[in-house]
Amino acid sequence: MSKNLSRRDFLKVAGAGAATTAVLTGCGPASRYINRQQYLQMPEYTLNGLSTFFATTCRECAAGCGLVVRTFQGRALKVEGNPDHPVNLGKTCPRGQVTLQGLYNPDRVEAPTRQARAKALSRDQITWDEAIQTVADAFKNNQPSEIAFLMGMAPDHIFDLVTDLAKATGMNAPVRFGAHSAFEARATLIKAAQDILGQASLPFFDLGGSDMVFSFGANFLEPWLSQVSYTRGFMNMRKGTATGKRGYFVQFEARMSQTASKADEWIAVAPGTEGLVALAIGKLAAQAKGVSATAFDGVNPDDVAAKSGVSVETLTRLAAKFSGAAKPLAIPGGAALAQANGLFNAEAVLTLNALVNNAGQAGGIFFSPVSPLQDDYHQPASMQEMQNFVQQMAAGKFKVLFVHGVNPAFELPESLGFADASAKVPQIISFATFPDETSLLADYIFPDHHGLESWGYQRVATGAAQSTLSGAQPVVSPKFNTRSTVDVLLAAARAAGGNFASTLPFADEVAFVESKVTPVVSDTDGFFSASDLPTFMAYFQQHGGWWKTVPSPASPAPGDALSKGLSIAEPALSGEGEFFLLPFMSPTLGDNGANKPWLQELADPTTTVMWSTWVEMNPKTAEELGIQSNDVLKITSEAGEVELPVYLYPAIRPDVIAIPFGQGHTAYGRFAAGRGVNPLKLIGAQFNEAGDLAFAGTKVKVTKTGQNRPLSRLEGVLGVYGFDAK
Repeated sequence: MSKNLSRRDFLKVAGAGAATTAVLTGCGPASRYINRQQYLQMPEYTLNGLSTFFATTCRECAAGCGLVVRTFQGRALKVEGNPDHPVNLGKTCPRGQVTLQGLYNPDRVEAPTRQARAKALSRDQITWDEAIQTVADAFKNNQPSEIAFLMGMAPDHIFDLVTDLAKATGMNAPVRFGAHSAFEARATLIKAAQDILGQASLPFFDLGGSDMVFSFGANFLEPWLSQVSYTRGFMNMRKGTATGKRGYFVQFEARMSQTASKADEWIAVAPGTEGLVALAIGKLAAQAKGVSATAFDGVNPDDVAAKSGVSVETLTRLAAKFSGAAKPLAIPGGAALAQANGLFNAEAVLTLNALVNNAGQAGGIFFSPVSPLQDDYHQPASMQEMQNFVQQMAAGKFKVLFVHGVNPAFELPESLGFADASAKVPQIISFATFPDETSLLADYIFPDHHGLESWGYQRVATGAAQSTLSGAQPVVSPKFNTRSTVDVLLAAARAAGGNFASTLPFADEVAFVESKVTPVVSDTDGFFSASDLPTFMAYFQQHGGWWKTVPSPASPAPGDALSKGLSIAEPALSGEGEFFLLPFMSPTLGDNGANKPWLQELADPTTTVMWSTWVEMNPKTAEELGIQSNDVLKITSEAGEVELPVYLYPAIRPDVIAIPFGQGHTAYGRFAAGRGVNPLKLIGAQFNEAGDLAFAGTKVKVTKTGQNRPLSRLEGVLGVYGFDAK
């Protein structure tokens, strides 16, 4: 890449016409030849006092929201949503807003490093030529079946490149995983959709078109599937944008989450009985409508009331509301599916939608359209599949493990034994941007660029009615001596020769991206098309991606869902103890936000706790046990134990305790390490029928340690639970 490009040379590279205009706004493919310097050496197209804006894709989760980043004199200053992007339409979540704190984080891995599995980030830096040769040797000196890739959840261009390489050389297909997928119980949702709706795809729930929403554990206003998209849909439901009246919302879950706090009614069901409650509501609603539905025959509302803690009167009233609504919608998700009977729970809730015949209707259920460059939906690995992967590591099947975009040493339960299994892999190469727990287990860290320094694309799995390919481009020059993982793999493939070189004959990452998007260049169904690739790429960068003009969600086919009986499965719990344990994804930190101080400082929306982990307990239960606010409790399960202070939370069932997931790092930089605990230490290897982790089906014991540790929280305690001014 040239560092001395004059304005005349720049315009020669840019070409003429529309492409030139796009490039001059920092959005075209020729901008890869420009070195965007900070302050002292600014490129000629940057003017003092004027900002430059770049469209790109948020990499903080796999939703694929579009961003517009304001830069000034070579520095990224502010992130906003891309108003044209079909996933988020100009909005962002808190993690999207603080992505700059990842870009300018002081704890990034600054150069290729020989880590040698040290307990802290090594200072043994090497050159990129050495790093590329190390990867090339790993390709050449091992059998293809001995090479494995473990990647993050995003279905992006990096995943496509590794997939192409695996198909051509016989390497193991790359495995995608993320804690997000586990807490969403995504595999269970997809399997239930296949059984009830006729297709193994990710359903999309049209909140915005509904006037009555029953959610069974789906925390759609938090990190769940596509948070910003569903939040926008919820807003439209409340405003009555499509129906003309304010929508009504009922949340069924054992703990009042941030989502439940926005509901008209929170129904505190016993963990694992969500499916029974859905069937009881369905039976009572069918009776009220005079509809014959075999699917609900096996349930007795009186028995359900005894098991779930929801009275028959409440079930009857809710059934009348659901059946009497014009656009009712039932959504399964989260903890309701993360049970040993999670598949039954999901199928029971989806069957409620079959009762009101909302498949393919406004305010009902659709299937998200398949993204461009994709034939069908490829889901991330379930937790059971990850257990199999770890077992293969422990058995010595893999000689080389490449890790990109995921932190399994933190995101997997300790009971799966990833750290121990990694010792059986002779060579581990991490492409981590930050020194997380997994990268410290590696032999080498070859740091990828931050997402705001990167080229690429990402297919959108859900959250948009249009088929969407979200585009990415660097908004600033790389701050450190990092390198694109795709460029590293391309260079290593050339050095390795043979099938590796012939499969990836691309000069650089942008050339690979261009080769992939070529099929849609002249597609007139998109909101733009072009007569040639350079012009298309200019528009692609300028607009932040490419998507179809007309919405194309698929309509499910419930078929005989009502006429076949569901096999009722009772909740099966693991462990002994007096409390149900409910881990939940932190609404502020998510799975990877603990290294960003603004997110640490952002108060949890229901407890206002910051910078720590807590265990929630009902105040009446605490009083019975002689537990005071901020007392440190020991929580013990079959899998392990943790100690943490208690938060007295009235919006939780007396027989349930809850712990947020997001803290408990032993590495990952100064803002994350040594804060709080990881509740996955308490979860054993129990799975449901779809292979998802049954994380909400664990019983635990609670004991006092005699210590008291005040939590940092935004709310005052004066007058709360008996506190006074003393």
